[in-house]
Amino acid sequence: MLCATSRLLAARAATAFPAQPRARGPAPRCRRRELHFPGHPKLPLCGFLAGRLARLSVPTGRRAILRRGRMPPAVGGGLAGSELRPRKGRCGPQAARAMGPDVAAEAAARSPKRPAWGSWRFEAAGWWALLALVTLLSFATRFHRLDEPRHVCWDETHFGKMGSYYINRTFFFDVHPPLGKMLIGLAGYLSGYDGTFMFQRPGDKYEQHNYMGMRRFCASLGSLLIPFAYLIVLELSKSLPAALLTAALLTFDTGCLTLSQYILLDPILMFFIMAAMLSMVKYNSCADRPFSAPWWFWLSLTGINLAGALGVKFVGLFIILQVGWNTISDLWHLFGDLSLSLVTMGKHLTARILCLIVLPLALYTATYAVHFMVLNKSGPGDGFFSSAFQARLAGNNLHNASIPEHLAYGSVITVKNLRMAIGYLHSHRHLYPEGIGARQQQVTTYLHKDYNNLWIIKKHNTNSDPLDPSFPVEFVRHGDIIRLEHKETSRNLHSHYHEAPLTRKHYQVTGYGINGTGDSNDFWRIEVVNRKFGNRIKVLRSRIRFIHLVTGCVLGSSGKILPKWGWEQVEVTCTPYLKETLNSIWNVEDHINPKLPNISLDVLQPSFPEILLESHMVMIRGNNGLKPNDNEFTSKPWHWPINYQGLRFSGINDTDFRVYLLGNPVVWWLNLLSIALYLLSGSIIAVAVQRGAHLPAEVEGVLWDTLLRLCAWSLASFSLASSIHVLGVLSLVLGTAYSFYLFHPLAYGMVGPLAQDPRSPMAGLRWLESWDF
Repeated sequence: MLCATSRLLAARAATAFPAQPRARGPAPRCRRRELHFPGHPKLPLCGFLAGRLARLSVPTGRRAILRRGRMPPAVGGGLAGSELRPRKGRCGPQAARAMGPDVAAEAAARSPKRPAWGSWRFEAAGWWALLALVTLLSFATRFHRLDEPRHVCWDETHFGKMGSYYINRTFFFDVHPPLGKMLIGLAGYLSGYDGTFMFQRPGDKYEQHNYMGMRRFCASLGSLLIPFAYLIVLELSKSLPAALLTAALLTFDTGCLTLSQYILLDPILMFFIMAAMLSMVKYNSCADRPFSAPWWFWLSLTGINLAGALGVKFVGLFIILQVGWNTISDLWHLFGDLSLSLVTMGKHLTARILCLIVLPLALYTATYAVHFMVLNKSGPGDGFFSSAFQARLAGNNLHNASIPEHLAYGSVITVKNLRMAIGYLHSHRHLYPEGIGARQQQVTTYLHKDYNNLWIIKKHNTNSDPLDPSFPVEFVRHGDIIRLEHKETSRNLHSHYHEAPLTRKHYQVTGYGINGTGDSNDFWRIEVVNRKFGNRIKVLRSRIRFIHLVTGCVLGSSGKILPKWGWEQVEVTCTPYLKETLNSIWNVEDHINPKLPNISLDVLQPSFPEILLESHMVMIRGNNGLKPNDNEFTSKPWHWPINYQGLRFSGINDTDFRVYLLGNPVVWWLNLLSIALYLLSGSIIAVAVQRGAHLPAEVEGVLWDTLLRLCAWSLASFSLASSIHVLGVLSLVLGTAYSFYLFHPLAYGMVGPLAQDPRSPMAGLRWLESWDF
């Protein structure tokens, strides 16, 4: 008797070729090889092959895609070397119709039925009840003792202060995009905070100021992370135990809890990242209903959340890459569906461009428009931006100002470096200390407005007063030899072959001379970048360089901070390297000359695209230039994934209220173990699938849920496997909850002896010497 494979081959051959007589004899038999998973019926290999071959006769459905390289060429024509599989997102009935009744019946026989929960209404009620329970527990853990400590903790000093700036409409600079800080400011404003608290340093008491509105806002967004994660895993795995385990791991993690309870950008960023992931997963689940209302809703919401994530921190680019990869993969599968017309493909592509590119960019740009509209007053961030940018800020000395347009001899000016966070050319009466070049007057750059930033521009070969009414106005031109005299000290800008204080192979820049009288080392040639000799120099708009006449070096700033003897201002050097860099390019900002007519600076104010571009350039340079101070806490990148070291959020001594940022070690180290097990099990399963094994649907879920199911099936019959699986999941949840009970003082606060002291209740929990709580 022929086995299933022989019968199918014979049938297909008979339809392709005329019948031929064959010799009598015993029918060939297939060697029976069986695939077996605990709790599933044994499947003969020949039956498995028959199912494979049967798929070759199934006509391509609208959602079927081609996967190559699994079968040898079929006898008598047909689809050679290929098999058909339903596309992701297809629901069960549609997939069954695409595969055919025989294959669907075989697949149904192979997979065990999940235990019934009762009627549909009861199941839906139970689902909503579990979601409500997860959400309630999340909010309860995040809002517990939210008002403590009643003082500034860690980076609240930055982001709380920036929220105050929005309330007061005071312009500031930060290396992150503005959305997160705007939302913090809005939360404070709506909750009655008046923006008067200074947020000067960690430990400052809030006293009567209403800070709780901003903390509640951040805690609310942090609380929503857990139900979002629950829904994501439930949608991906269709496994309720897997979703509950995910929610438990996040709920009972002390690190995630700590970051959610304070005025920080982290909970806002994580909210938008998790919301974007949830929206993407929901949109994928609607793939069988393209262009329906739910499909458009989740696709658009994904784009909105992408804009939110990028608008809080540039780290949001990672979720954009994730969504982008998912979109490219989705379009690639659609491109392989030959039943789709080019018009339909164009609609799919256009929808994704509109919702995932145009919409996020429009919203991201709109956040900056609101940012610039709200922050219209001069503040501590002025000096980071160009002079033209500052002219739009009320209260800045350039706002609504009228100054002479072209630079002339005798003018009193300020000179600003074009590199971000360098500031104005500055000098003061303090001298360089012994052993630091020549003991002459210090020349630095300074970020803030100051009278010591003022210089008088004079001819190099005369001491006559150019402002004398009897002298005609003489404009400074590209290529002129000039002398810059410091207005407050009457010393000339000077350089010589002595080495700069901090930067090797650069020359020292000093203030030299008495009442403007010095030597030839005070002479500089002024050049306008990309201009011809003889052209006038325009205030604000001309980009200029100062070339030292004797040494040939270029005046610039290294960006390095001087020690305390230099008042921690920025080093100015004369570099022998003549390459044009922003460090050595300047512009004239303030310009006072009573002999010249004034023009309004309103004509010089930049457009919105120019402001947007400049703000991003400043943020990028600011991120690149971030360096910790000598007394600041630092850690290495590998410390955080392995939970090697934490961070003091609040308090140092045993009498302080201490909060310590450290992930729940049970959760974090379980994550590390999960990564290793995932790589191992994924490799094994990939090999098994490649060898033709069929995996039940239950092993396509979350790692620990899958491992517990496999262990349960291998240890017991199918009737007991479900109970063993539930017991394993429950053990993980309860173990995580108990570890949270042990380590919760790290997040909620500790008072008393440090963990190094044997009398401390936390002494036994200091599992690593690097944990200093």
